Parts: sequence; structure tokens; C-alpha cells
Amino acid sequence: MQTIKKNMAVLKLDEILQATGGRVLCGMKQEFNGLSIDSRTIRKDELFIPLKGERFDGHDFVHDALNIGAGALVHLPPSNHLRGKTIIYVKNTLIALHKIARYLRSKLPVPAICVTGTNGKTTVKELISSIISQSNTVLKTEGNLNNHIGLPLSISRMRGDETVIVAEMGSNAEGDIKTLCEIVYPEFGVVTNVGPAHLEGFGSLEMVRKTDLEILDYVSVASLNADDEFLMNGVNHFSGRMITYGIQEDADVTAREIVLKERSSTFSLCFREENSIEIHLKLAGRFNISNALAAASIAHIYGIHPLQIKDGMESFYGVPMRLEMKDFRDSLVISDVYNANPASMEESIKELIRLKRRRTIAVLGDMLELGAYTEEAHTDLVRKISDLSVDVLIAVGPAMQKAASEFRGICHSADTADNAREILLAVIGEGDTVLVKGSRGMRMEDVIKDLPERGEWNAL
Repeated sequence: MQTIKKNMAVLKLDEILQATGGRVLCGMKQEFNGLSIDSRTIRKDELFIPLKGERFDGHDFVHDALNIGAGALVHLPPSNHLRGKTIIYVKNTLIALHKIARYLRSKLPVPAICVTGTNGKTTVKELISSIISQSNTVLKTEGNLNNHIGLPLSISRMRGDETVIVAEMGSNAEGDIKTLCEIVYPEFGVVTNVGPAHLEGFGSLEMVRKTDLEILDYVSVASLNADDEFLMNGVNHFSGRMITYGIQEDADVTAREIVLKERSSTFSLCFREENSIEIHLKLAGRFNISNALAAASIAHIYGIHPLQIKDGMESFYGVPMRLEMKDFRDSLVISDVYNANPASMEESIKELIRLKRRRTIAVLGDMLELGAYTEEAHTDLVRKISDLSVDVLIAVGPAMQKAASEFRGICHSADTADNAREILLAVIGEGDTVLVKGSRGMRMEDVIKDLPERGEWNAL
């Protein structure tokens, strides 16, 4: 379940009633120190909002939440009211959560910068925040809380003194970005790229693009990845101001003189008709240079000075579970375990090959939520890693195992991440370079948990 570690906002009862149209069933507490959707982590004086999921209904845990929290906002009133606890009735708790966030957003009349796209959203959002926070007070979405639950929870943390909002927007189906935009109402938007992800919900790559580009109906300024031809071909009727970034194609913001190192990179950041500036990025991978350009482009059009853009980029150390490097038994382990889709898999494999020392070992888990495209996507991936001369494949999960018959090197099969860990420990040798990656549901972090290590993790 998603939750916010610390809610800072003070929410008044009359504001909640005004925003939601709810009515008080019992209790008269006038203020709440934030919102919670998890009875296990709710804090004193917070308001519990029970949500219905695929495997649970938060209303089953209302009494647990009220033992600590100050009240609950419900559409199924509890059979017994706890003394001193405020119960507010609404028709739909999820819609009520959205309405509260929208109300709070309306009280903070500052610009919002929102980031969407298939890959790189969290890194771009964090880079933008790192840059803009040098001269602004930033309210940003926490971690990867980028959906119809996480984003409004992040908004609910506003203190009221913020001067800009930086939000990440994720989607699983048509209309998701529209829903989030109608909570945040962004002025600035970034679309990082369009790739085959969550096809189970979207049905086609065209629908992924259409959904990501819903943001253009709300923003007056948009930054788009010029290197993504499929993305750019979908931008037809945007009437606002557009800025492009890219490495390969002609763009408003580009990178030149790129030097990729094992755990970092350097490049010249170039704006049209302006002097370039050298950037020392503490992130590995060519795709992270593209992420840096995305952040630089929107920061530049927002009015941030190039030297502040440089300082913000160079002070950023990366996002956990994304392309982290670890030294293990004189070998290099690349941990990119947060999530996976065909495009991000291919980029990570390129990094594995680029960083090759002796042998390359790819420990790859299933890519989930691809629907009818699942078999084709896994088969294509395995063929590509064979062409790139990966030496050893450890295929984790049924889809990857089925596709593994296409692999021309040494191949091992594992049903779970724990099984893959055992195989990896048996086959890894001095000087090997290892990539561990898979969709979040595969728990690929278990492959490398508690590995005895030489050196320390470096979040890249």
C-alpha cells in the first residue's frame, strides 16, 4: 500500500466538508495533521481515508486506524463509533481524496511542473526538484507516488509556503493523465518518451502516447524528447510554447562532447544561441544524459540560470534501485531493479555491455503488464541480448524462461528471485559484470540482498 511518511499539512474540518460535500456522523475535531490510507502507519491526529483495492477494502481496517488516528472519511460507516473520533461520510472515498487535493492545490496559486512518459519520470522529477529548489521552496511528489492515489497524498502534504510544485504523473490506462492534471493543473509539462509499458491496460502503443499527451491539453509550456520520433509524431495541435531536447536529433537543448564513465558522465550542456556549460553528472548511462536534458530544458524555460542548472544537476546523486552499482567479489553488479519494460531493459543491457570487464551476466525477471504483447516482447529482448553477446542469462519467471530458448549463450532458469540469487552466487566469477533487472512484481532486489560486498553502494 502507498503511504506518506510524514504529513505536514493541517487540514481543517470545514475545509474537508467544503471540498468533499461530506457530512459529520460523529465527533467534532476541527483539525487533522494530514491524511493516511494505511492503518498500519497512520499517525496521531491524522485522518484515515479507506480505499478499496483489488485485494482489500480499507473500510475493514477503520477501527484499527481510529485506535491511533483522529478520524476517518468513509462511504461505509462503521457499525460502532469510537468515542472522540470524527467520522465523515462521503459517497466515494477515492473521489473525496481527489477533491481534497484539488481544494488544497487551489489554495496554493503557484506554478506546477509535471513529468510524464514511459521511462525516466522519477529521475527527471528529482533532477528538476534539485535544480529548482536552489531558489524556490518545492512541493514535490514523494518517491514514485505518481498515480491517482499517490499524487493527491503528496499534494496533501503542502505547508502553504511552497513557490513551485514538481509532480510525477504515471498512467496505466487512457484518461489517467487527464485525471491527475485536473488535480494539479500544471503550467509546465515534460514528456520523456513513449514506449511499450502497461499495455495490458492501454492495449496499444498509440494509446500510451495518446494518454501521455493528455498533459498538453492543460499546460502552456511543454518540453518534449526530440529523439523519440514516435512521441513527436503524435504532437499535432499543441498551441502553447514548446521546447525540445535531445542527443541525436536537432533540439533546443542538447548534449555535446559526451564522456560516459563507469559511475558518472560528463557533457557540454548546450542551449540555442547561448554559451554551453560543462556538466559533471553523478549518474551513469546515456539515457540519464537524456533525463538531465529533460530537466535542464524545463528549468531553462522556467527561468533558471544555467549556472544554477549546473549546480542542481551536479548535486544530484540518483534515485534508489535505478542503475545502482555495487562491487562484489571483484565483480561489478548493476542493480536496476525498480521496474522494467522493453525500452528500459534494452537501455540497461547496453550499459551492461558498455561496462563489460570479463564476462557479462544478465539476471532478468519477467516484464509484467504487457498483455498480449508479453511473449513477443520477451522473445525480442532475448534475441537482442544474444546479438549483443551477453555471455550468461539467468531467466527469472515464466515469460523470461519461455523466451530463453532463443538465447545462444549459457542459460539458467529460475522460478523466483531467490532461486536466481542461488544460481548467481554459484556462477559469478572475478571480473564479471552483472545486470539485475525485472518488473517490480518480480522482487528482483532479492537477488542481491545482503550480498557480502567490497566497497559501498553508489546510487547512480
